[in-house]
Amino acid sequence: MFTSVLMIEKALTSADVEFVTTLHGDETVSFHVLLQPRGDQADRLLRAIDDVALGELDEAAHERETPEGKGAAALGAQALQVSLDALHAAGSAAEGRLIENHPLDALKSLVEEIGADEVIVLTDPHYVEEFFHRDWASRARHKVGVPVLKLFSHSKE
Repeated sequence: MFTSVLMIEKALTSADVEFVTTLHGDETVSFHVLLQPRGDQADRLLRAIDDVALGELDEAAHERETPEGKGAAALGAQALQVSLDALHAAGSAAEGRLIENHPLDALKSLVEEIGADEVIVLTDPHYVEEFFHRDWASRARHKVGVPVLKLFSHSKE
């Protein structure tokens, strides 16, 4: 069985689930999902810049309303459960956990713990961080010792 660590920041859409579950053709894949809620990541300014770069001006204007701390954790737990349920419904084995701090440390530990074959980072575009190679995928490539695939999530169902 092929083992993938799937690092996400919000609930998977049906398109995301179809994409990641078909990446390896007919091979059976087991997913270990790590989710760090968006409100626990980069500061509001970076998130707003990304929203503007994507043409999502309404999102940028409402960045201050993005839950942080305990509010982000509660929404994150819900998003994680939705994602796990969707992966199970697609016929994949999946388990997951929330990340509160140091996502790359959690990623590296999990990869070593389960002997993962790959890491899939599935997030919205983060242009500022990607430009400076400070996004999760760029940093993980130097830390985890397995292939890292960077994919952009589908925002809408």
